[in-house]
Amino acid sequence: MLQDKTGQAVPQVTFRTRQGEQWVDIGTDEIFKGKTVVVFSLPGAFTPTCSSTHLPRYNELAPVLAENGVDDIVCLSVNDTFVMNAWLADQEAEHIHVLPDGNGEFTDGMGMLVDKQDLGFGKRSWRYSMLVKDGIIDKMFIEPNKPGDPFEVSDADTMLAYINPQAAKPSAITVFSKPGCPFCVRAKQMLQDKNMGFEEVVLGLGATSKTLKAVSGRSTVPQIFIDGRHIGGSEELAEYLA
Repeated sequence: MLQDKTGQAVPQVTFRTRQGEQWVDIGTDEIFKGKTVVVFSLPGAFTPTCSSTHLPRYNELAPVLAENGVDDIVCLSVNDTFVMNAWLADQEAEHIHVLPDGNGEFTDGMGMLVDKQDLGFGKRSWRYSMLVKDGIIDKMFIEPNKPGDPFEVSDADTMLAYINPQAAKPSAITVFSKPGCPFCVRAKQMLQDKNMGFEEVVLGLGATSKTLKAVSGRSTVPQIFIDGRHIGGSEELAEYLA
């Protein structure tokens, strides 16, 4: 039975982490004491939903969460530290700290340790998120207890809406560019100056001029899209930002 432990203290455990070439033990107090921390826990590193949606969106909303009083964002899974570190590097999630709960002690203490032997996973964490203030659980979002791997309430947007329903979320921005393009450099710099994060699609690295023509109707770079709207090139971006 999944347990909502809102109002209780988080379990006292020691996480065995690998930092560079050294083993570093991190205790619960070091993570939570005197801080406001968002935790999201998931079944496993490198698994589909965790890699495509759960972790990336928390990383994307991290600056907004920080603006609204969150000191740290922690991703926890019943995996060893080598797996968690490799996954974090693969995800390039610079705003997230990963914690390996290899023995499942923290997850078990949270009442979230479940059997996934049917998938060959053994004991793993049920998917959930929580807001922890000075070691006390302020709020938990536990995925519904139903077959499969539901992903309905432990997402980053739900957490942000709980912390501040009026918080402004970052725009989804894509910049089509190509190497050696000075106008692309200018466009990216304008976005960076506004602290507007963006995804860059480089022609020749997974995309072609035909791709650009198909999505924008143009073959010149850069081409910028913001929240699904085609802004255009660098001059049109300057006008938009002004």
